[in-house]
Amino acid sequence: MPKSTKYVSKVADARGHITYTAEEDAVWADLYAAQQENVQRYMARDYLAGLERLDLPKTRVPSCADISDRLLDLTGWRVQPVPALIGFKTFFGMLADRVFPAASFIRSREDFDYIEEPDIFHEIFGHTPLLSDPRFAAFSHAIGKAGVQASEKDYAWLIRLYWFSIEFGLRRQDGEIKALGSGLASSPTELVYAVESDIPDRDPFDVLTILRTPYRIDMHQMGYFVLNSPEELFAAAERDLLADVHQAQSLGLLPNKFPPKSTAAE
Repeated sequence: MPKSTKYVSKVADARGHITYTAEEDAVWADLYAAQQENVQRYMARDYLAGLERLDLPKTRVPSCADISDRLLDLTGWRVQPVPALIGFKTFFGMLADRVFPAASFIRSREDFDYIEEPDIFHEIFGHTPLLSDPRFAAFSHAIGKAGVQASEKDYAWLIRLYWFSIEFGLRRQDGEIKALGSGLASSPTELVYAVESDIPDRDPFDVLTILRTPYRIDMHQMGYFVLNSPEELFAAAERDLLADVHQAQSLGLLPNKFPPKSTAAE
């Protein structure tokens, strides 16, 4: 995640409700409208079923409190507004408590197509549909439980499994590649790129390979991992993930596929 942010967090009231301006609601409405057709075309049915279950507002930023009420009934999870940037330790701890941390601000028009850090559109539109499915929610819980048992040197390794699945995962569905991850669902540009572009690699889902694969937050990925079935992901939740992390560390990182940062396309 970025080490600094130009955004200012919004403060929730005692119930977890945040008041957004008319312009901020308009950004949400335009993002939702821009993504509506693409998610129906490119996202996997697992995500789409969750989006339908939650029936998110289309013209205003939803309240985390209202989303929490729905998730608690469905999977026992809730959404809690947080400052724009939180550390890995806090993040893993919240997942272990079945609490999803949601950055409270919404992106500016300048960052409409791609934002390096998570905003409320990414958190709610991207993440909560899968959190409404008990199976995917259980995987996030497993990542959290592993994270609270991990040492600080393990964090950057463990988070790659979350990054390349819940954030930027792909899956095969009826013979086609579909997007699964929240980072793809909420990005007007990377969703299409991840599924259609011939630039990135698309490799089979493999836990140890994923744990050893570098990623970038400031540009589209140069590679994705494809689940043949979501069952592969759910099976990963049953593994000793810290043992996997330590094995990955002993093997070392795989070659970096990204261009040097000074020449990387934004």
